Amino acid sequence: MSQLISIIIPCFNQSIWLAETLESVYKQTYVHWECLIVNDGSTDKTEEVAKNWAVKDDRFIYITQPNLGVSVARNTGITLSKGSIVLCLDADDLISKDYIQLAIAAFLQNPSLSLVYSEAEKFGEKRGKWILPEYSLQRMAESNIIFNAAFFKKEDWKRVGGYDEKMKEGLEDWEFWIHILKNGAKVYQIPKVCFFYRINNQSRNRSIIFNNYKILYEYISKKHIDFFIKNIGTYPELVKKMNKMKREFEALKYSRKNALKVIFNTLIFRKRKG
Repeated sequence: MSQLISIIIPCFNQSIWLAETLESVYKQTYVHWECLIVNDGSTDKTEEVAKNWAVKDDRFIYITQPNLGVSVARNTGITLSKGSIVLCLDADDLISKDYIQLAIAAFLQNPSLSLVYSEAEKFGEKRGKWILPEYSLQRMAESNIIFNAAFFKKEDWKRVGGYDEKMKEGLEDWEFWIHILKNGAKVYQIPKVCFFYRINNQSRNRSIIFNNYKILYEYISKKHIDFFIKNIGTYPELVKKMNKMKREFEALKYSRKNALKVIFNTLIFRKRKG
């Protein structure tokens, strides 16, 4: 019997893109899936679009809830899902028609895998290949290097307590990946572009203002302090600042125009300290 895949699509006022996203699910070459569309308190035509697709194909399941945020919406959908492998997909992004089939093949070939994702491409206001760093726990500690639309096992979601519902402003997918992977779980990247990330003015990541980002960053750092200390020896914020200083120094060092200035300022600094 083929394995059932559960696709969870939270939607908050994204009905203008939702049909296109559902179309990309509908066209999957792997047919044993269910798609739970979670209306997170939308005030647009999300309900109308979702219900139309549920009539078209009963593998689409419509769920509605008050506006409680993407983490709650994902957890709601996963709780009601029946598949053992889950894919969370934002309501404005797209997947290639063979994404599920390739992911299932990877899990079958290596049952010890905890997470499977692919190469990615941006479209919309910006277009082009999304260059993702090669996966490692150290790189994951420095920043989120895996997009949210990756496949994971429902048992792992249960083990870590799902998406953190306190993280309503963003970065919840990064925290979720850290929680699942931090003890050395195995990851595989499909060597093909199967995920298409839409860039638009309403993208959630764009709406994270600096102050909120800092708070979220500190929250993740403290929640997984053992992970960050083990992999980068300190808090991510300090590493971020150090990397920025390093880039600025390298830019000055290799600039002929500023080379003498760097040397001069260094000598002055040493003289004052002396």
